[in-house]
Amino acid sequence: MKKRTLHMLLVIATVLLSSGCTGKFIDINKNPYDFGEDELKGDFQLMGAPMSQAQLHLLRYNDPPTAQLQQNLNADIFSGYMMSPTPFEGNINNTNYGLLYYWNNHPWNEAYNWVFKACAFTQEKARGKYPDFYAWAQIMKVEAMHRISDIFGPIIYTHFSNINEDKSLDYDSQQEAYYAFFKDLDSGITTLTNYVNSGATQRFQSFDLVYKGDYVQWIKFANTLRLRLAIRISGVDKDKARAEGEAALKHPMGLLQDSKDNFSVDISPVTHPLNIMCYTWADLRMSAPMESILTGLKDPRLPKYFVHTDEGPTVYRGIRNGIRISAKEQYSGFSLLVRLENKIQYMTAAEAWFLKAEAALNGWEGAGTAAYNYEKGISTSFAQYGLTNVDDYINNNTNKAKPYIDPNNPVNNVSAGSQHLSTITIKWQEEASAEEKLERIITQKWIAMFPEGQEAWSEFRRTGYPKLFPVVINNSNLTISSEKFIRRLPMPQIEQVTNPKALAKAVKTLNGPDNGGTRLWWDTKP
Repeated sequence: MKKRTLHMLLVIATVLLSSGCTGKFIDINKNPYDFGEDELKGDFQLMGAPMSQAQLHLLRYNDPPTAQLQQNLNADIFSGYMMSPTPFEGNINNTNYGLLYYWNNHPWNEAYNWVFKACAFTQEKARGKYPDFYAWAQIMKVEAMHRISDIFGPIIYTHFSNINEDKSLDYDSQQEAYYAFFKDLDSGITTLTNYVNSGATQRFQSFDLVYKGDYVQWIKFANTLRLRLAIRISGVDKDKARAEGEAALKHPMGLLQDSKDNFSVDISPVTHPLNIMCYTWADLRMSAPMESILTGLKDPRLPKYFVHTDEGPTVYRGIRNGIRISAKEQYSGFSLLVRLENKIQYMTAAEAWFLKAEAALNGWEGAGTAAYNYEKGISTSFAQYGLTNVDDYINNNTNKAKPYIDPNNPVNNVSAGSQHLSTITIKWQEEASAEEKLERIITQKWIAMFPEGQEAWSEFRRTGYPKLFPVVINNSNLTISSEKFIRRLPMPQIEQVTNPKALAKAVKTLNGPDNGGTRLWWDTKP
């Protein structure tokens, strides 16, 4: 079964990649391989193999150079999680806002060529026959494509199969895309809930690299994803956010609860691509904000995330974003990432509790209390790493982020009293302002979501938390404000070449020019 599944994955992947992302997907559904559809239906290979592929390519699991450009040299760094010591392209690159179009095509291409198409293929084959596979593809498609919308803004989603006379494919504005995400999640959740309630046999165990075909787990994940997206738009579309958030909170099967519920894709026996970037290429190190916040808070998760330097077991050093680097050796002794297991994490149960904490701040029905959810989020994150001293940490009301010192160049220092240095403590304060409560929630959420930089970057843009350090060198030609940070990536050049008319209309839905300084629809933080 495993050999046959792998063979099918490779064959279908080749077929799906044979046409550009704006090609009409119905054309790829003609069966070109050596297996007949009747043969494949018996063990659900026809619908299941593409879904394995979709999971494996949320981040390109087996091609670290592509994964590096797909996420690491954008969101992982923009989020304040990591920084590269390598002065790519003469030190004019994404890390200092010298955005490189040939890097930034990769998130778009990977999502459409490997994930969206696979989900569309499964939906086409499952429609009207296998509702559980169809629902699974709906949920996976939202997980993949909300990430792309949160990078670029407008995306091709509801119009993916509707090619125009001029060979173009229309975009959805980000608002339209989000509304479609909610619709697909609602449909997928309803379908799988009906399967569970009816006691139907689970049918995609052989292809599911996350939950081994457990319908209840997929419902809990989809509910949490729905809440994530509802919180995401809560600053711009309050009524829709509340309706979708409360629907997720009230669903009888609930949200992710503990670390066994984490949404992590098993890529065994392939090693995590971040391990290659960090240890094989020496292209990755701890970030300055991570050093400042984790050492300042005396966070027990610090040695679970990063390796101490040769200076001693308590010394960790991170690199600041957007600085002058002449050679990678300047920062070779700074903290490495702890080697990651052969799973790629996209959502944790801790995040679900922090989402509930913010929902409680918003007064959403079914959210419980912000204090309980906040503390539960911290304890759930600690449990994920086998840490037990959570009470002392939760009750600490003195530790704060530390000033940052770059031993190689004092120009990069962030001194005590800087507006960019967080003063938030850990212990929940019921009498604090709503803004201070939000900063506590998001700061702890940011710590708990590591190393998933895409979601961390989105939440930083939405809330302004945790406080990060602006770039020292800004190579954006004034299109991105250092103080306001990068807000998005420009639309991919591949679409300018293959889909220019639709792209021109899509750009008009943005809140400004097509550059890294323009805010997305949901990005309303002053």
